Amino acid sequence: MSTAPYRVAVVGATGQVGGVLLELLAEREFPVSEIVPFASERSVGRVLGAGLVVQPLEAETIQGFDLALFSAGAGISREWAPRFAAAGAVVVDNSSAFRMDPSVPLVVSEVNPDDLGGHRGIVANPNCSTMQMVVALRPIQLAVGIERLVVTTFQAVSGTGKNAVDTLLDQARRVLAGEDAGDAGPYAHRIAFNALPQAGAFPDGDDHTDEERKLINETKKILGDETIRVSPTCVRVPVVNGHSESVTVETRAPLSAEDARELLRGAPGLVVVDDPAAGGYPMAVDADGADPVYVGRIRSDPGHPQALSLWIVADNLRKGAALNAVQIAEVLHERGLVGARVA
Repeated sequence: MSTAPYRVAVVGATGQVGGVLLELLAEREFPVSEIVPFASERSVGRVLGAGLVVQPLEAETIQGFDLALFSAGAGISREWAPRFAAAGAVVVDNSSAFRMDPSVPLVVSEVNPDDLGGHRGIVANPNCSTMQMVVALRPIQLAVGIERLVVTTFQAVSGTGKNAVDTLLDQARRVLAGEDAGDAGPYAHRIAFNALPQAGAFPDGDDHTDEERKLINETKKILGDETIRVSPTCVRVPVVNGHSESVTVETRAPLSAEDARELLRGAPGLVVVDDPAAGGYPMAVDADGADPVYVGRIRSDPGHPQALSLWIVADNLRKGAALNAVQIAEVLHERGLVGARVA
């Protein structure tokens, strides 16, 4: 078993999430002896902050790491995460590659950290929309149980990548100048001044997007309850960064809005902003660049005798991806699970 400080690989270091991973490792003073960034072939040799030089993914270059934080897409993860694990590293993977693998823990640090005890070298980070939602749902689940969730997400374009951010800003400039919006970029339709009832892709034969399926399947796995019914609609909106969600929670025992508010105020990773009459509620612009998950508009559902409605907001690049990966690494460190293999 390794002891701190650790030699850490960051795979996908030149991407949006990879950049935040590097920032957070420094900000949170994670115990490292060396950080080595990895990226695609075209970025090899590039010098990042603190003089870090991007390395290629090769059999020789991946040896000798204690931890490997991945944010490079499912294809890269499927090929290289097992290789890093076989070479002795614990991999924390931000892609969809291993999330639903029954042998891989799918972990949110404030929700199910105990699942890390069963890792076999790879730990999965959930989808950003799922992650922020379950941080707010866990206290309610523990108190009164959850029967059903009706979820509508309002997802920022940064979740699609830098090209999507550039597309939104370019389209907005064009439309404000009275011009044609131009190319739709990575989306089926123009995103500027619009809302697309499609976040993600529609797999063949499925009337739900892959983002919606992630919300269904990952929520059940993280909360450890396959009986929870999840009804999602994922919407892409013209916001640069920060996902928002409208969530109605049908509970298995009664819980008033007042009691829920107090319950959530004491929960880890959450900040309650709930004074709507005075304009006090979570917004994406406030979550951008911040660590917590924000929750507000906590109210009883007039259409159901045992349901609550919530508004949940978080930075999808930070808490929704990079921060949770670093927090998982911190828990692995604190519990002596770096280098450990549990059969």
